[in-house]
Amino acid sequence: MRASFKLPLITIPHNTPFFIICCDDTNFITWTKQGQESGEKGVNFQQLKIIREAARCEFNLTEVANTLFTSQSGVSRHIRDLEDELGVEIFIRRGKRLLGMTEPGKALLTIAERILDEAGKVRRLADVFTNETSGVLTIATTHTQARYSLPRVIKAFRQLYPNVRLELNQGSPQEIVAMLLAGEADIGIASEQLVNNSSLAAFPWFSWHHSLLVPHDHELLQQQPITLASLSRYPLITYRQGITGRSRVDRAFQAAGLRPDIVLSAQDSDVVKTYVELGLGVGILADQACDIYEGEDLVKIDTHHLFDANTVWLGLKRGQLQRNYVWQFLELCNANLSLEEIKRQALSYETENEPAIDFQI
Repeated sequence: MRASFKLPLITIPHNTPFFIICCDDTNFITWTKQGQESGEKGVNFQQLKIIREAARCEFNLTEVANTLFTSQSGVSRHIRDLEDELGVEIFIRRGKRLLGMTEPGKALLTIAERILDEAGKVRRLADVFTNETSGVLTIATTHTQARYSLPRVIKAFRQLYPNVRLELNQGSPQEIVAMLLAGEADIGIASEQLVNNSSLAAFPWFSWHHSLLVPHDHELLQQQPITLASLSRYPLITYRQGITGRSRVDRAFQAAGLRPDIVLSAQDSDVVKTYVELGLGVGILADQACDIYEGEDLVKIDTHHLFDANTVWLGLKRGQLQRNYVWQFLELCNANLSLEEIKRQALSYETENEPAIDFQI
């Protein structure tokens, strides 16, 4: 099999444009200077993987070697060979340490990521079209969605696809984005970050608000309607920065010119609930979490009028081939999503003006 990737010309020092062609039957990428015949030498996939991992590992070659299951000396040799082959320096150095990438190195990194991504699609191609009802679905999600929103969807999905292995990875929104971009997760679910990354296609699932959770005898129950000013007089317990709509809470107090007394910033709702029960403060939680905890000892107070609504997003990596059960999972989450629109957004690249790769098999 032979696959070719036609990429836009890049210009490196001495105004030397390169046209790169990937040939996976030899595992080499041959290159030619514009206006010259193709040479015999080439750049191999291992070298491109090293360039990509060096950027991901913040130029720590020991970590690069561990990630690629090779030796540090081997990594260094590949880098030297690649720089000799291209005739440019790819990395900024201080002695033997790598500090960053040169401009040609940054251009090469962009191309390397694209080539490796497309090569991965070649490997996935047969599997996508032959294993439509079996395989692995990896979902990266926050604690809140894993705990309160996903169980019903996963139950329905397992009835439809009993032979698909489901893997759930819990993480912060930043970690979820990283897992999607690295190909370590098929679907990401979070209220933050996903919609802000142009390399991801994000689809709305549902909207939610924050509510208060207080002991059944708390004096706030007698102060209706509650205002931000009255709430700021009490110690507060809520989520830590960057998760479960914390930015909406901070923004509301800031807009009102108030400084909330947040005594505990928690990773998940269970911790908030525990310390509300102990009387440490007033809990500000996702309303679906409050519905679970409300009972004899704890009472939920509606605060839709205080904090803006949040949206839970379903994220996919753009341009990534997906099995049919991935699309089905998104439809189970939100029946209002159009399968055609999901595929149109998910299989497109970041912008319409971005040079497309001519991918031939």
